[in-house]
Amino acid sequence: MSGAAPTVVDPVCGMKVAADAPLAHEHAGTTYRFCAVSCLERFRANPAKFLGGAREAMAGEPGLEHVLHTCPMCPGVERLGPASCPVCGMALEPTVVTGADPFAAELASMQKRLWVAAPLALALMALMLPGVKSHEPGRHELWGAVELALATPAVFWAGAPILTRARDSVRSRNLNMFSLLALGVLVAFGASVVALAFPALGLGMYFESATSIVALALFGQVLELRARRRTGAALRALLDLAPRTALKLDPLGNEREIPLEQVEPGYVLRVKPGMKVPVDGVVLQGEALLDESMLTGESRPVKKGPNERVSGATLVASGSFSMIAERVGGETVLAQIIALVAAAQRSRAPIQSLADRISRAFVLAVVAIAALTFVLWMLLGGPDGAAKGLVSAVSVLVIACPCALGLATPMSIVVATSRGAREGALFRDAAALQALGTVELVLVDKTGTLTEGQPRLVEVEALEPLRAEELLEYAAAVERASEHPIARAIVAAADERCASRELATGFTNVAGEGVEGHVAGRHVRVGSARAMARAGIATSGLTARAEQLAREGATVVFVGVDGALGGLLAVGDPLRADAKATVEALQARGIEVRMLTGDRRETAAAVARAVGIRSIDSECSPAHKAQVVAALRSAGRVVAMAGDGINDAPALAAADVGIAMGGGTDVAKQAAAVTLMNGDLAALERALALARATLRNVRQNLGFALVYNGLCIPVAAGALEPVLGIVLSPTIAALAMTFSSVSVISNALRLRHARLAR
Repeated sequence: MSGAAPTVVDPVCGMKVAADAPLAHEHAGTTYRFCAVSCLERFRANPAKFLGGAREAMAGEPGLEHVLHTCPMCPGVERLGPASCPVCGMALEPTVVTGADPFAAELASMQKRLWVAAPLALALMALMLPGVKSHEPGRHELWGAVELALATPAVFWAGAPILTRARDSVRSRNLNMFSLLALGVLVAFGASVVALAFPALGLGMYFESATSIVALALFGQVLELRARRRTGAALRALLDLAPRTALKLDPLGNEREIPLEQVEPGYVLRVKPGMKVPVDGVVLQGEALLDESMLTGESRPVKKGPNERVSGATLVASGSFSMIAERVGGETVLAQIIALVAAAQRSRAPIQSLADRISRAFVLAVVAIAALTFVLWMLLGGPDGAAKGLVSAVSVLVIACPCALGLATPMSIVVATSRGAREGALFRDAAALQALGTVELVLVDKTGTLTEGQPRLVEVEALEPLRAEELLEYAAAVERASEHPIARAIVAAADERCASRELATGFTNVAGEGVEGHVAGRHVRVGSARAMARAGIATSGLTARAEQLAREGATVVFVGVDGALGGLLAVGDPLRADAKATVEALQARGIEVRMLTGDRRETAAAVARAVGIRSIDSECSPAHKAQVVAALRSAGRVVAMAGDGINDAPALAAADVGIAMGGGTDVAKQAAAVTLMNGDLAALERALALARATLRNVRQNLGFALVYNGLCIPVAAGALEPVLGIVLSPTIAALAMTFSSVSVISNALRLRHARLAR
């Protein structure tokens, strides 16, 4: 048996591609191959961006060193392979989710350096205890040399990441928290070396301060990396949900186990009880109960039979079936969920811009305050002014480190988007999460949103000379090309009741009004009363019956044949089980809920009464829906729109936040910023609650970071010395800096268990 076809690595995105793939480009004597035109174009525009500072791997399994990494805080920063951000200093994250832990190497390195720095810092602090060091003449230089020997590896080896990132920040002219930390460390270490070399100056030695700052900064980095690792672990665990193998059926029905990566579209697969569905596809034979909770959050098993779609990684609770594979690899629902959540976690909320502006100004202000502190102590501090000024200046630099300010927003966003995925709500990006948290008005479509979206035909009324079956056949023929839920109900009823399955020619879809086409030589139009009126077809003969059916909650469409009214079809769509409870829960949170639908007013009113909605906009075309949304936004309202059909797409795009139902059309999902995976309206309440909790969390983090630094800087500068005789040491300042980062991280992690339902 021949081996697997040779592959190479796309240098832009890290995906494996065939070694003879047609998309290729030669650079510096090496031919690179790409998985998509977009990657090829990006590489051509700036090859150095993807190859600089990274190992060029042209074959074998792609590791993280071959994957494009980006910074969640700084847009536009991209590097091939793990690195630190040249702007903020944060460890970069891969742009694709892999089974490998992206922070493993960085965390291991920081922990190793911490294990070196911490004991050295403790040893130096022990030397500062009374009675430990001898102060006999000539012993100053000896003890100073011991302290220098202990401090040097702690500062320049263990602290190398801090110094390197500070150097990068100066080179890129983006001063950040590492700039302040490195400046504090180097000032304390440098002043100590000067004091040791020139004892006549009478300066003190602060080797213990320099090493303790390094140790506590490394401790803070370890805590941050562990938190980021923990928030990403749930997402990486999704990759493990997919089975490793699949059972392929040959034409004779024989089973053969094959690796999952060898499954291709069109393969016939067998799925048995207790197994996981290998890929997305359609059931051919058999039926089973599937646990889809990992995708939708719905704990109840769902029955699947022939011609129904199944998703990869869902679990067969009972029963078995054969299926045909349709979407594999990165095209499965699971893979798309992972990619969407990962992209949302890397995105930036608008509120982050405020934190960025504060941080940039804050760092420069802190350096100026530290310099001013030293000068004032020199001028006003008396004989010990220089020593106290140096200690206070270093303390200011360290305690004011804006690491908590930088972590305030990204940590909350990462935790919230992961929690949202578990709750069945996928956010396109952080901006959608922030916008949803400010929503005060929710507009909801009726069909497929408040109702199940799986309507059933409940009545056919034909006018002579047409028969009911004939009218249904004509309507179904033109509706077969439509994907609207009402169209599907008409087609399903025709398939059950009628022998003929005519197909229409010249099909035309007038969004929000109806469809038309030619069937067996006759022109057929199916749509609303308004659509009939525009075509010059009078519906007065059936108006009374249509109104009666509408009052009962049915949706009525008229059928015109050769320019005359042929009859009507009534379709009933049951309410979602959670529709009423969700509407009431949203209203209890102070959110106004209005219905925006293209259905007749009578039908819309019946559904509105059932769920408790008091305001209705009915018989709306897609353009009118978008106009309603635009008008509300112009009036200063923050609007969310929830819908599932093509006719909802303009309104979804026009709203501050578009919310698509998971069972809706692809157009609706593409126009929306939030997708409710299983079309569960209760997930809408949870998503709104999560968004509000996230905004509160971010504001708490930002407020804490600003107030904390605002209070600590004067203390570090020596404000307590005239009152209590206390000058804050750099070691205590480093502890306070670490405490602020730990507090922000801990507060963000609370979102994982925040209560979302009332």
